[in-house]
Amino acid sequence: MPRFPTVNKVKIAVAVVIAIIIIVIASQAVVTVQAGYRGVVLHLGAVQDRVLGEGLHFITPFVEQVVQMEVRTQKFQADSSAASKDLQEVRTTIALNYRIDPQQTNKIYQLLGANYQDRVISPTIQESVKASVAKFNAEELITKRETAKDVIAQAIRTTLSANNLVVQNVFITDFQFSSSFSDQIEQKVVAFQKFLTEQNNLRSIEVVANQTVAQAEGQARANAARASGESQAIQIITEQLRESPEYLQWQAITKWNGQMPYALGSSGFPFFQLPTAGAQNLTKS
Repeated sequence: MPRFPTVNKVKIAVAVVIAIIIIVIASQAVVTVQAGYRGVVLHLGAVQDRVLGEGLHFITPFVEQVVQMEVRTQKFQADSSAASKDLQEVRTTIALNYRIDPQQTNKIYQLLGANYQDRVISPTIQESVKASVAKFNAEELITKRETAKDVIAQAIRTTLSANNLVVQNVFITDFQFSSSFSDQIEQKVVAFQKFLTEQNNLRSIEVVANQTVAQAEGQARANAARASGESQAIQIITEQLRESPEYLQWQAITKWNGQMPYALGSSGFPFFQLPTAGAQNLTKS
């Protein structure tokens, strides 16, 4: 039997094997880093001092491999509890918007691993809340809420920044206390509101009283001024009468309406006496 068909089959099989090997090698030599990720290069398991950006890259096949880590903004949320300075239990929820430093991706993977959230972020939140809340009394966490939140946020940023994690935003829900303490706070708020109401009522009463006093003082001054004016007028009239007895007669004449009275005095005319010479002239005529 001829041997040529067998040789051809062997050559084809070898070619196929070589093609498969080439394809496998090529697939191991090329890596594509996705958008929003960075590639950490491992040489025989050791982290290399280079970070691959987005796109196509060539690596040494079978010797190097690439671990991709997301560098886009991510969210992490955790519930936390702590004790205040006066030993009141406080609960809150912390939410972070953060991202890893793209240039330090290889160091983050080397020191913290791919699950760095559980290794670093969660413990940092818990410890920052405990350390920060312990600086405030429970009531101060209510009256100085924004200050307390800033202290917690700054503690979280400082710790995570040391681990090459960039914190963009820290969101902290309102502090929650035990039911007994919440009842105490509510009672104090109600009492304070009542105090403010009573203070406002007292101010209103004082305003009304001041207005009444002012009106009374004004009326008194007006009466005094009126009495003083009348007194001065009487004094002036008295002086006029003393100096000129005909003053009353002159006033009667100026105010007389021209009507004769029903009853006449001994003079025959009211209030005044007609001159004698004039009366004689009237008689003659």
